Amino acid sequence: MARGSSHRLLLLLLRYLVVALGYHKAYGLSAPKDHQVVTAIEYQEVILACKTPKKTISSRLEWKKLGRSVSFVYYQQALQGDFKDRAEMIDFSIRIKNVTRSDAGKYRCEVSAPSEQGQNLEEDTVTLEVLVAPAVPSCEVPTSALSGTVVELRCQDKEGIPAPEYTWFKDGNRLLGNPKLGSQSSNSSYTMNTKSGTLQFNTVSKLDSGEYFCEAQNSVGYSRCPGKRMQVDDLNISGIIAAVVVVALVISVCGLGVCYAQRKGYFSKETSFQKGSSSSKAPTMSENDFKHTKSFII
Repeated sequence: MARGSSHRLLLLLLRYLVVALGYHKAYGLSAPKDHQVVTAIEYQEVILACKTPKKTISSRLEWKKLGRSVSFVYYQQALQGDFKDRAEMIDFSIRIKNVTRSDAGKYRCEVSAPSEQGQNLEEDTVTLEVLVAPAVPSCEVPTSALSGTVVELRCQDKEGIPAPEYTWFKDGNRLLGNPKLGSQSSNSSYTMNTKSGTLQFNTVSKLDSGEYFCEAQNSVGYSRCPGKRMQVDDLNISGIIAAVVVVALVISVCGLGVCYAQRKGYFSKETSFQKGSSSSKAPTMSENDFKHTKSFII
């Protein structure tokens, strides 16, 4: 019994091997490699390496860029698209001489070659990350403000990859994230958000007057916006009171003038004149016309 069971087990293993070999011969063997991540700085060069065996005469190579739609990068032994002018092949790898942010994405190289088991297919996937230095950020700095009010300065850059962090400067001096730690900012009450680029004064004062600019920085580089001056003034209470008094006097004088005109009868004379002119313009009926009209009625 033991010998019969062992023979059956051997037969099952042989059948499994025959099926497996037939599958590889009919459909080929795929051997994906480990996923690679390559980082490059924009406008510099980068190599997308395809980790496969040595190139042979019978090997067939294809490079594809993956995404919503798959596009060929290297096909039929030639680079495709704009890679023709700024890339070259080094065996199975691609050397991009002037990488741009639009090149970022996932790439796959496919190498197929005949083998004893059939068509052998090997794949390797590479993710290209392109780093971009920040451009000149846009800065919003109010030219004037009233002391005691809330004032917010804004700084933003849309080019940097990865997203930059922001720092504000006043009169050429770097503002600290915590104003209580610096003697230069001891009279200020502000909050700086290095992620969003906002600088908010909770209660701005005259001491906060000065020239402000912002710096955006990431792992690639940094850029600054031109300086802009913000002038903080106290609220002029005496000036406001004087303006209110002047307006009240003007209104009072106008009211007295209207009352004086009414007492003198300027408005009534004008009305009587208008009535007299309207009555003088009314047509008059002669005596003959009256008699003719009376006879017609009878």
